[in-house]
Amino acid sequence: MATSIQARSLIPRFHPVAWAILAGTFLSRTGFFMAIPFLGIYLSQTKGIDPTTVGAILAISLFAGTCSSFIGGMLSDRFGRFPVMITAMTLWSLVFAGFALADSIAAFFLLSACNGLFRNVFEPTARALLVDVTPAEQRSILFNARYFVINIGAAIGPLIGLQLGAGGSSSFAPFSIAGVIFLFYAAALAIVRRSYRPASAGQAGSEPVPFRRIFKVVFADRIFLCFLMGNLFVAGAYSHLDTTLSQYMGHDRIDLYPKLFLVNAVSVLVLQYPLGWLMKRYSSITALKVGCVFFGLGVFGFGLFDNTALLALSVVVFTIGEILCFVHGDVIVGEIAPEHQRGAYFGASGLAFLGQSATAWLGGFLLHKLGFSQGPLIFGILMLLTFIAVPFYYRGHRLLEQRKPRAGLTDRAA
Repeated sequence: MATSIQARSLIPRFHPVAWAILAGTFLSRTGFFMAIPFLGIYLSQTKGIDPTTVGAILAISLFAGTCSSFIGGMLSDRFGRFPVMITAMTLWSLVFAGFALADSIAAFFLLSACNGLFRNVFEPTARALLVDVTPAEQRSILFNARYFVINIGAAIGPLIGLQLGAGGSSSFAPFSIAGVIFLFYAAALAIVRRSYRPASAGQAGSEPVPFRRIFKVVFADRIFLCFLMGNLFVAGAYSHLDTTLSQYMGHDRIDLYPKLFLVNAVSVLVLQYPLGWLMKRYSSITALKVGCVFFGLGVFGFGLFDNTALLALSVVVFTIGEILCFVHGDVIVGEIAPEHQRGAYFGASGLAFLGQSATAWLGGFLLHKLGFSQGPLIFGILMLLTFIAVPFYYRGHRLLEQRKPRAGLTDRAA
């Protein structure tokens, strides 16, 4: 009996809406990773599209996401989280059906743009909803749990996709199944919306705030801007796992690529909570600075090594940076954002996808111009770009430390 009580106490008591989103995140990310990581390989190897054009197709997804993220978050503050999430997820499912049927470069450009658009409308709104229904003391645990289920999906998705023929002559099955999963998630969100209506969960009916005013408020926050600018380069580094590395490995080692993806996902599962415990004594922006260094070193290892074990080690180093940057990044936004503008802040944080868009194109361009034999040079350049984030995080850390004493004086004066 005592053991049963102890076991129940180990399970976080998240809001039912949070549990529903965690479950949906697992399913949707599994479907996403069944198909999208192989898109670059499919376009180049099966459709015969040159690497620069493939890089542009992948990059336009990230660029469209950049343009839509802030608007999606703002709409969720005004009209409610659920309507925006359900609409975006439904349309996103149609994009995957389109990938299964498309056959022209123009169609792939359009679908890739829509993929980024609907993803970046949905994701910041979902994260804002998680913050809405979760007490401040549980948010770090919740975002760790979210990242945990994302990486379970990332672990099994590519393996399922490979078995279904992703990256081969026909990618109909993985893209079609992913579309069905996304449509199921949209239906589940509609059911959850009817069952649970949290008072603070971005419900419609609050006084509308003009877009121009929201834009000024968000981008007047200097700490947020430092975080955002640094994250442009960190997000760019992460994009190479899906874009540049997929083309680089797809050139002559396609069977190794899903295995490296598996190493990435397993590393997250193994290292996430030890790293979270270790970084408790440091600020979140300190974690971002350390994570940036690991990110860059991991990216360099992708091009430096041919040995499978050393490539796997590079993925582990890369994953440490991924964990530190992405988990603590969401926590920072939740801390900085005012309650009534969380959607806008989380949406604005999606502007980091501009970095992903630029570096996805740059990776394809470097492969095309320098050649697949120049891995150390290509990924060395991409590593140096990653390190540019460090000064921005350093400045953000300084500003955050300066804000804390002023907040304390204000509290005492009150």
